[in-house]
Amino acid sequence: MSNNAMARPTDYKEEVASRILEKLVEGASLRKICAADDMPAASTVFLWLSRHPEFSERYTRAREAQAEAMAEDTLDIADDGTNDFKKKTNADGSTDDVFNSENVQRSKLRVDTRKWLMAKMAPKKYGDKLDLNVAGTLQTMSEEDINARITQLLGKAGIGAPAGGAGETQEP
Repeated sequence: MSNNAMARPTDYKEEVASRILEKLVEGASLRKICAADDMPAASTVFLWLSRHPEFSERYTRAREAQAEAMAEDTLDIADDGTNDFKKKTNADGSTDDVFNSENVQRSKLRVDTRKWLMAKMAPKKYGDKLDLNVAGTLQTMSEEDINARITQLLGKAGIGAPAGGAGETQEP
C-alpha cells in the first residue's frame, strides 16, 4: 500500500465536509473528528472555512446545532442518577447502598463544561445575561439631581465643581 493511500484529505470535497458537519451536530469536537485517518487535519478544515463561504456558513449552523445538542445533553446528564449510589459490601457480607460522590462530581463537571462551551458558542442564547436596568438612571433623574450627584462625586474625588457645572458659577 502506498503512502498516498493513507494520506489525509486536503482538497475540499463536499462529501467530507458534510461528514464533518454531521459529526459536529452529533456533538463531536472538531479535534476528535479530525483525529480519524480518513479526515483532514483541523488546520485544513480552518483553511476550508476561509476559502469556501458556503462551507463556512454551514459550519456556523452546525456549531449552533451542536450547542442545542449540548443543552439537551446537560438535561440527560443531570437527570441520570443511575450511578449515584454504589453497593458496599460489609464485613458480615451484607450490602449497603452508599453515595457515589465521584460519579456525581463527574456529572457536575460534564454539565458545567457543556454550559461553559454553550455560552462561548452561542453567547446571546446561553451566555450570562447582565441586568443593566438600574433604578435612578439619568433618563429618570431631574437635572438638579444629576448636578447634585456630579458635585458629590467630584467632591469625593477631591476635585471642585467644574466651571459653570453643577449649578454653580466660578468666581472671576
